[in-house]
Amino acid sequence: MAVRAVRGATQLDEDVREQMLDRVAEMVTDVMTSNGLEVDDFISVIFTATSDLVSEFPAYAARQLGFGEVPLICARELEIAGSMPRVVRMMAHVETDLPKSDITHVYLHGAAALRRDLTRTRSVPDADE
Repeated sequence: MAVRAVRGATQLDEDVREQMLDRVAEMVTDVMTSNGLEVDDFISVIFTATSDLVSEFPAYAARQLGFGEVPLICARELEIAGSMPRVVRMMAHVETDLPKSDITHVYLHGAAALRRDLTRTRSVPDADE
């Protein structure tokens, strides 16, 4: 079994705790589903958030999904002029039999625009669309 890194990102419409928890849970769940992963496959997860997100720790959403024994950490994203606002990113280290070329990185909502170069990048429509 190999160790692989899986990336994900999502954008919030506004800095509201419930949306932070929902969007991060959606991103983590989608990473798991897209790559055939279970919580026990995760070695660690690094979450970053842009400085305009202060309503909740992104890692809390993962803990609610059963990641209590997985090392998680949150950090601030670099503040680069013109960068996308209200974005949470993740980089998970996992054990999997998937080759690097078959790993699916998940970019949701407005964050789908961050990595158009990834052919499996998906944009999930909002509930009101």
